[in-house]
Amino acid sequence: MFTMTAEMKNVRWNGRHLRHSTKWLNLLMRLPMTDSQLNVLSKVPAVTLGFWVIKILATTLGETGGDTITMTWLGETTSSATGYGYLIGTALVLVPFVALVVAQIVAKQFHPFLYWVTIVASTMLGTTLADFADRSRGLGYTGGSALLLTCVLLTLAAWFWSERTVSVDTVNTPRVEAFYWATITFSQTLGTALGDWMADTSGFGYLGGALVFMAALAVIAALYFWTNASRVTLFWAAFILTRPLGATVGDFLDKPLAQGGLNLSRPLASAILATIIVALVLVLPQRPGTHPGQTAAA
Repeated sequence: MFTMTAEMKNVRWNGRHLRHSTKWLNLLMRLPMTDSQLNVLSKVPAVTLGFWVIKILATTLGETGGDTITMTWLGETTSSATGYGYLIGTALVLVPFVALVVAQIVAKQFHPFLYWVTIVASTMLGTTLADFADRSRGLGYTGGSALLLTCVLLTLAAWFWSERTVSVDTVNTPRVEAFYWATITFSQTLGTALGDWMADTSGFGYLGGALVFMAALAVIAALYFWTNASRVTLFWAAFILTRPLGATVGDFLDKPLAQGGLNLSRPLASAILATIIVALVLVLPQRPGTHPGQTAAA
């Protein structure tokens, strides 16, 4: 008669115990994360290639979208311009932008669509605000770019003084988020002025300006892959430079042929860009960045 040995009983019990543990593990994986687990995650997306692709498209959409409001709908570049179009356009974009930033700060975790809609709104605000400062207030592209660059650097300095870091991986508290969105707003506005300066004042044109910014981003990518340069510094340099790249590409799409553009409809170009962004957010993996300090403590 077959008799089960002690070793065989032990194997059978361990197998049953393993299946039981796996069952509970699967159940635990389905549970919502606790507050302490959520605190380990940043409320902005992880910096991946997909992030940069969507970022460039979002900045281009912000340019065409902002121009749609001030130039197409409010007629600031037509003979019927009132001189208040850029100011009115800025006010129209500012209200939803502030609401989106508040929603972003109140949210307890990263929401891809909320984040990218807020980025697009910040870019549209940067477009209308830069045009108001450069054209309506007469600062010019050079003066506007210098002023806005100063604002970006001062905001980053205040952020660093407060938190001892300006890494986007630490964006998971209201105070840090306030610094983050203030920096983004100034950098988006700077990008519009810098893109216009490169295309108009320097004489490179829209396509030439886009190529210059692409070359600068290629240099930053090379520094990232082949040097030990500060990743935080490289991130913000790339983040700032993607904005004028989007501005020059957006202007290239919708400016008249006589000015070196393709003369596409601004609303149509904006709708196409928005559709592409939505598709990419749905298709490309969207995950929050990891908070390094919290990870180390966990």
